[in-house]
Amino acid sequence: MKTDILIAGSGCSGLYCALQLPRDKKITIITKSDLTSNDSFLAQGGMCMLKEQSDYDSFFEDTMKAGHYENDKKSVEIMIKTSPEVVKDLVSYGAQFERNEDGSLAYTKEGAHSTNRIIFHEDVTGKEITSTLLREVQKLSNVELLEYTTMVDILEKDNHCYGAVIRRPDGSLDTVTATYTVLASGGVGGLYRHSTNFRHLTGDALAIASKHNIELQNPDYVQIHPTTFYTKHPEDRSFLISESVRGEGARLYDKNMNRFVNELLPRDLLSEKIHEQMAKDGTDFVWEDLRTIPAETLRHHFPNIVAHCKEMGYDVFKECIPVVPAQHYFMGGVKVDHKSRSSMENLYVVGEAACNGVHGKNRLASNSLLESLVFARRAAQDMAEHDLKDVAENTANNCNTSAGNCNFVDDAANTNASSQNASEVADYLAAHVDFTPYQNIQSLDETYHHLATQAITLGQNPEGRKEFLYV
Repeated sequence: MKTDILIAGSGCSGLYCALQLPRDKKITIITKSDLTSNDSFLAQGGMCMLKEQSDYDSFFEDTMKAGHYENDKKSVEIMIKTSPEVVKDLVSYGAQFERNEDGSLAYTKEGAHSTNRIIFHEDVTGKEITSTLLREVQKLSNVELLEYTTMVDILEKDNHCYGAVIRRPDGSLDTVTATYTVLASGGVGGLYRHSTNFRHLTGDALAIASKHNIELQNPDYVQIHPTTFYTKHPEDRSFLISESVRGEGARLYDKNMNRFVNELLPRDLLSEKIHEQMAKDGTDFVWEDLRTIPAETLRHHFPNIVAHCKEMGYDVFKECIPVVPAQHYFMGGVKVDHKSRSSMENLYVVGEAACNGVHGKNRLASNSLLESLVFARRAAQDMAEHDLKDVAENTANNCNTSAGNCNFVDDAANTNASSQNASEVADYLAAHVDFTPYQNIQSLDETYHHLATQAITLGQNPEGRKEFLYV
C-alpha cells in the first residue's frame, strides 16, 4: 500500500494535520480503534487561547509556573501566539463555543490560571472540536480513513522513516510506504490501573521510538489528574471531574467534610495534597462539593458530569461526590523540534505522543488541545513547504534490488552506483519485511508495554528508577 503521508491516530492532532496538508497529496489516517475512541473526544474543560495581547505575559507565566519552569520557552511562545489562528480555523470549520450575549467568545477559568482565558462547549469541548475536525476530514477526497488498523512498527533504514507495518482489522499484516509518517497515536494511560484515557492507548509511539533509538524527552513526566469519580467497581477508564468544576468554585473536603486544600493548585501539587489527605484519613477518596456552584451553571456548563454522577447514584445538587486522582496526561514523549520533527528523518510526532517541551514537568489545565493543534499545524506546514516529490527524489540512496540486497552507501564512496529515489527504497523495504515478530499479538503487546513502561520508569536518569503504576 502506498500513500504520500501516513498519519497514525485520529485524534485532534492527526485530523488537524491532515486538514492543513496540500489537497493534491494522498493522506492515509489509521486508527487503532474506531475514529472517535481517542482522548481528544474526552477532553472536558476547554481550550486556552490568547484572548487579548495584554494577557500574553500572564498566560506565559501561568504555563511556565505550572511546568515548574522546565518548559521550552520557544514552544510556549509559539503555542500562545498561534492560538488565535487555530481558534479562527476551528470556528470556520463550524465548531461551536460558548458565547456572551453580544456574540463574543465566553471564557472560563481553571486551576493555576490567573484569569479567564479558556473557551469551551458545555463540558464536552474536546468532543466538539474533534468531531468538527473529523467531519471536515471526511469531506476530503484525498484522505483515506482506516479504522481498527494498528501501526505495529515503522519501516526505517539508516535513521530514515519510509512508512509503517500495520495490522488490518482482520488480523492480517501489511505495509504502508509513505514519504512522510506522522505519529499521532496518543498517550500512555492504558498502561495504568486507573486512568482517564482509553485502554487501547498504551504508549505505542514511545515503544516504537525506543525500539528504533529515536530520541525521547522526559518520558517520566506523567500527569495525575486530581479529581476523577471514585467507584469500587472496575471501569474501563476513570471518569474525569473536570478542572473547570473547581474553576467555577467546587470545594474539596476530607472525611469530616472539612476543606483541606486550595482547589486551584496546579494538578501535580493538588494530587499530592489529596493523596496525603487520603493517607491521613485512611480513605480511598476525598469529597468534592459542587453545591457551591450555582445550579443553573451546573446544568448548563456541566450537563455530562451531572448526568454521570446521577447514573452513579449521586445528586450533585444535594450531596458531595467521591473523587480520587488518576493518571491523565503524558507530558513526555518522542522528542520533537518546533516543527514537530523527530530525530528520525521524515518522521513527525504530534499530540500527546510528542514532547516539544511546551508543558515542562506539569501541564497547565486546558493547554493540551491547544498544544496538539498548534504543533500539528506546524508539522503540516513543514511538510507542505518541501515539495514531496522533490524530497522523495533527493533523499535517494543506492539500492541494488536486482541483486537481492539493499546497500545504503555514500555517493562519494561509489559514484557509479545507481541512484534510486526514496520511493524505490521504501518499496524494497516493504517487500522484504519479516512479519514473524508481529504475528503473535499478545507477545508483541507485552514487548511494547515493557518498552514503554521501561522508558517511563527510567526517564532521563537510569540511576533514579521510579515506581510505576502507582495510581
